[in-house]
Amino acid sequence: MRVLIAGSGGLIGTALAARLRSDGHDVRRLVRRAARAADERGWDPPSARIDDGAFEGVDAVVNLCGAPLLPGRWSAMRKQVLLDSRVEPTEVLAEAVADHGVGVLVNASAVGFYGNTGSAVVDETGGTGSGFLAELCAAWEGATAPATAAGARVVTVRTGLVLAPKGGLLDVLRPLFKFALGGRLGNGHQYMPWIALEDEVGGIVHALAHETLSGPVNLTGPAPVTNADFTRALGHAVHRPAPWWVPGIAMKLVLGQAAEEMALFGQRAVPRRLEHTGYEFRHRTLESALAAAT
Repeated sequence: MRVLIAGSGGLIGTALAARLRSDGHDVRRLVRRAARAADERGWDPPSARIDDGAFEGVDAVVNLCGAPLLPGRWSAMRKQVLLDSRVEPTEVLAEAVADHGVGVLVNASAVGFYGNTGSAVVDETGGTGSGFLAELCAAWEGATAPATAAGARVVTVRTGLVLAPKGGLLDVLRPLFKFALGGRLGNGHQYMPWIALEDEVGGIVHALAHETLSGPVNLTGPAPVTNADFTRALGHAVHRPAPWWVPGIAMKLVLGQAAEEMALFGQRAVPRRLEHTGYEFRHRTLESALAAAT
């Protein structure tokens, strides 16, 4: 296939481009500057401008655009940035997919779509939860509508917490745990829907190739764990104790709503559709994923 990737410079995009190329596919990357390499095409989402020829021969588009949710509090201005950085590029790409007759759009989303689900297991049949993240994800996914209306196969991949050797969540946590400063967050009962980077990329490749797969797909490991269990497992993986406890009220004082929805809320999300369509996980347990990432 010829695959056009928006957001190829991030953790997931970089790994995805490398995997697709190793599998023999042709990868083009959309960049928000003048193209400088043979595989690059420039674009500017706010003005809906995309370089001529960017979609020539393209079989599928992968959209991974979105400003980081952390660090920092979610002020009204920051919330608008988070929304615009996801919805605006998705609208532009979905319209372009429709205009150029591209057959497949794989669009990023997140398990935050479900809100705080407590200990209840949730799969792709779950409805939109409450809170800013749920509203953000719903708007993000809704922006793919023009591609769906044009007959493209649209997959919205709801990603969990990606565990990677470099970058992502573990870049923040690993130094703390190695100095025995790790600990559970709040009461530790909130579920953490983790996924190994290898399976995050593998799941996207599966979505690109599996012709009957469309709609929402959870990109999470098969066995989500509580924050308390995650804390113990990461401490064990780096051979350090994790004795500390960060009170939820302290986190909310520093980060406000961002702390609540990103760290104190959780989703016991499972990858029902991935497994039902035959995807084989490389890392089915948290211990396996942490061993590969640490």
